[in-house]
This record gives sequence, structure tokens and C-alpha cells, in this order.
Amino acid sequence: MAAARAATLAAAPAGGTARQIAHRRLLQTQRAAAWHLDAAVVFDIDGVLVRGQQTIDEARGALRMLAGDNRLGLRIPFALLTNGGGVSEAAKAEQLSRKLDAQISADQIILAHSPMKALARTYADKHVLIAGGPGRQCAEIARSYGFANVSTPDDVVAWQPAAWPFMELSDAERARARPRDFARHPFAAVMLFHDSFNFGRDLQVITDVLRSQDARLGAPFADRQSAALYMSNADLVFSNEYARPRLAQGAFHVCLQAMWDALTNRAPLQYTRYGKPFAVQYQYAKRLLDEFARQHGQARPGARRVYAVGDNPAADIAGANAAGWTSVLVRTGVFSGANDATHPAAMVVDHVGEAVARIIDAEHRLIK
Repeated sequence: MAAARAATLAAAPAGGTARQIAHRRLLQTQRAAAWHLDAAVVFDIDGVLVRGQQTIDEARGALRMLAGDNRLGLRIPFALLTNGGGVSEAAKAEQLSRKLDAQISADQIILAHSPMKALARTYADKHVLIAGGPGRQCAEIARSYGFANVSTPDDVVAWQPAAWPFMELSDAERARARPRDFARHPFAAVMLFHDSFNFGRDLQVITDVLRSQDARLGAPFADRQSAALYMSNADLVFSNEYARPRLAQGAFHVCLQAMWDALTNRAPLQYTRYGKPFAVQYQYAKRLLDEFARQHGQARPGARRVYAVGDNPAADIAGANAAGWTSVLVRTGVFSGANDATHPAAMVVDHVGEAVARIIDAEHRLIK
């Protein structure tokens, strides 16, 4: 789809709109420039390239620079590593390609839940509760990853409305729901793929599953953990069009832990978290960059310089520093100071355009 869109823009009339003209120039540059595979740039999305539904002004120019419109005359690979989710990698790539006037493929997208694909080897046919996001959207993403036996909190409410009596499913939600007798279908795991769209309901259903005997809904509470728990995106806050940061999925994690402690008298709660700043996310990104290098002629991809551009010191900068990458902190998202005292970045800049310009300068000094 991205290729078809690029062909359409490239074939636009010689005049065209300003955006079409800029995109044609980008395509011409991409065809002419060789790849510089000794370096790569990994961007966060929210607060770096976009803010909510709005594109940050310097984002398009930054990607044009990486596409070869720079003093090196070389293309530098990039990937997008976000703690967002709730959509497929392909859908996110298509959305960002439109917003940023760039050709972005699904292989360049790493969502908070992308590495959770590997869990399908363990849970392919086992019953899993998929929480977060609207309706069945995350459940369908899980199915695309290879999880064949999934249910959602909406399914639980459709089965027993009294399980969460403070909501009533709409006709559309009821039609999409797939209720079953959950008293006879225990859960093997709970996976939180995205931000909760209904904190109360999801806290109730998840704690019910985790503390019920044998993870069977309606069974007596054992007050010890009965199913595995996996969560994506530990970010406490994120940046959108609102003047101040908003609560993110990490806020739900805090609430879940507090509720678990209160209900079980602080019984141990074990869980695995995905997303930044956890190492699993950076290992996944490295494999993606290695595969890109192999596809473009590097038979044995080795060490490369990776620059990570983000707006959240606790996630983007902490994770990049731990991975041995060069961290670049921008002031267009949740951060606005000189540098972060706890997780200091190697570079602090005003926006992504300045970040990429300084990355290009650093590479120019190394290879000239």
C-alpha cells in the first residue's frame, strides 16, 4: 500500500501541491542515495514526531534528512519505537506514512506489544484474557500474533453483567462480544496490550482472574496469583494536544498493584512488562535493524551506532542509555528542562529536526 501511494505521488502533475512536490523530491533523493548502515536512528513517536493527532512541525524535514537530503548524501535507516499500541504494526505504519509524508513500512514499527508476539509460542491455544483498547481491537491483534484462544473484559460482562454492574454494553458491543461460560474455561494468562478504556471494569475483571482459584471466574478467591500477568507500556504519562501530560498505561499498572495489595493483604504479584525502558524492547529493535542491514547487503551485521530520540527521560532515555545507544532528548513532549538529573541524555535539543541535524553532523565527523 505504501508503494502504491508513493507511485501515485511520484506520478503527480509537474506542478502539484507543495506536499506532492516535496514528496517527489524525497523519492528522487531516495533513489539516488546509498545506505549508511553503520548507524541507525530510533524515534519515539508521541512527543517527538506527532503530538496527539497533530504532526510536529520539524518531523517531515527530519525524515527527509534521513532519506538522503543531508550533507553526507546518504540514507540512514530508522525505526519507530513507541510505547503506544492498540493497533497493528501495519495500520500504524500506514497512519504515520500519511502524517509524515514518508514511506514507512510495518517492519519499521515497534509497538509496546510487538515483542509479545513471542509469547504465542507458549500460549497459542491456551485461554488468555486480552485487556486494553476499545472493544475487541487488541484481541484481534493478539489473534494476528498467533493467540488462538482469547477473551476480553467485554466478553466477561456479556456473560455475566453483574461481574461489572456499572456499565451496560451497547448493542454494537454486545454483538461483537464472544461470551462463554467462564466458570468452565479457566485462564492461563492476562495480557494488557494497551491503555485501559474502562479502568474500573478492567481492574475488577483482571483481579478476579488473578486471584480466583485456578483462574476460573466465579470460583472462590484464593488470594494468591492464579494466572501469569504480562503488561505493556509502563509510561505513567504521555503527551498529546492537551497542555499538560495525560495518564498512560503505567498509571493502570500502579492502580492494579495497589488494588491487588489491598485485596490480598500484599500477596506476591509477579508480572512481566514490555515496552520502554525494558531490555526486551531494545533487543527486539536490534533484531529488526540487523534484518534491515542484511536485506541491504550487510551479510553479517555488526556493531552500529544507534541514536535514540525521545521525549520521556524515564522511558526513552533510560532505555537507550541501558542499551548502550546514544540518547537524544527533545523538548516537544513531556520534557522541557535543561537535562534530566536521573536519566541524563547524551544530547538535549529543542525538536526532532535539530536532533537529526546533530546526528548527521556526528556521523559526518566520524566518516569524513
